Amino acid sequence: MGSAVTTTDPAKTSTASSRPGYGQLLRTRGAWTFLLPGFAARQPFAMLTISIVLLVQHTTGSYGAAGATAAVTGVAMALFAPYSGRLADRYGQRAVLLPGVLVHALAGLTLTALALAHAPLWVLFVAAVPTGASVPQIGPMVRARWGVTLKDSPLMTTAAAFESVTDELTFVFGPLLATALCTAVAPAAGLLTEASLTLVGGLLFAAQKRTQPPAAAGDGHARVEHVSALGVPGVRVLIAAFLGIGSVFGGMQVSLAAFTESIGEPGLNGVLYGTFAAGNMLSGVVCGAIAWKAAPQRRLLVGYTALALAASALWTAHSVLLLAALGLLVGMCIAPALITGYTLVEGLVPAGARTEAFTWLTGAVALGQAAAVTVAGQLEDRLWGGAGFLVPMTGTVLALLALVALRSRLAARPGGRTVARGVGHRSPVAVD
Repeated sequence: MGSAVTTTDPAKTSTASSRPGYGQLLRTRGAWTFLLPGFAARQPFAMLTISIVLLVQHTTGSYGAAGATAAVTGVAMALFAPYSGRLADRYGQRAVLLPGVLVHALAGLTLTALALAHAPLWVLFVAAVPTGASVPQIGPMVRARWGVTLKDSPLMTTAAAFESVTDELTFVFGPLLATALCTAVAPAAGLLTEASLTLVGGLLFAAQKRTQPPAAAGDGHARVEHVSALGVPGVRVLIAAFLGIGSVFGGMQVSLAAFTESIGEPGLNGVLYGTFAAGNMLSGVVCGAIAWKAAPQRRLLVGYTALALAASALWTAHSVLLLAALGLLVGMCIAPALITGYTLVEGLVPAGARTEAFTWLTGAVALGQAAAVTVAGQLEDRLWGGAGFLVPMTGTVLALLALVALRSRLAARPGGRTVARGVGHRSPVAVD
């Protein structure tokens, strides 16, 4: 969501007066110093769930066990991610990233070794907790850096779209890479690569100190500005919406893997999931290039309605081509909802709590994904092939009902202020 420019900086005035675009965004001073390492550091995130599912399914023979293990990882990430974001807001991103990537790499290697040793399922669950809890929150950290770099520029909507496209680009390559490694090299190759890339990419991103947001602990106004993002009613509504989006990701991952195995073509799993992610990426590109006239709250409701309708048709697909087409359509409906949700955060949440807010949303996706892989795995094991596709339908419909019922909480408070635990925050004036 853009905002009226209040600064007298000529560069900012020029930026605000011209139409926002990707070229203008990428010319922002200092942007590439965190974009490139940020892309490398977030790539493993798209590999984690599918790598766990394929490894544990190989060693146990059960999609239910594989989905449950991945779900424990997702739940741990969802529970710990907001605290990671809060610590990053307070003490700085580097202070959180350096120990985090080391712990995650070690935990991933431990989980891999235990799975290959055919350890009991409860042992895999125990190992999955630190693996998920230590997932570095690179996406929210990059979004927070955009917020500091752009401040009141109307390019914030473009930046939100660009980040969604970047996320989905990782979900095009990530599952393809993980599936190729697990099926063509070794079942453990995906998770081992994920741990290695997290370590290297995370350290490179942490090294970019000049662009990280200032730590609240070092700010004399920290007592005034530091609030919990969860205290903002609109954030809680967005969490419900992002839980539904997570159900799509989780349900698709398990169900597509089960479908391709059932037809004897497991290698198509990455292709089908990549098609789904490509639809998300392409619609994200378009979404960021449009100068929107409609209010973001209205765009979120319209986009989410389309997502629920598209997800409701997945379970009817019984061929590769039809499933690819529906997956593409579902992916195209996800990006507008994600972009609008992240854009709304800029107007709802004080600057000192935005990394935490972004991690709540990322954590909500992970939690929805965790629940979805668990339920979808059980449905695939116990019911008919393709029953797991009922999960995205149910998750998005329930989230849409919550959005419709609580849509008023997504609007700024009267007078242009959003209140979070008694602390006011000026809400930018929308230009989109």
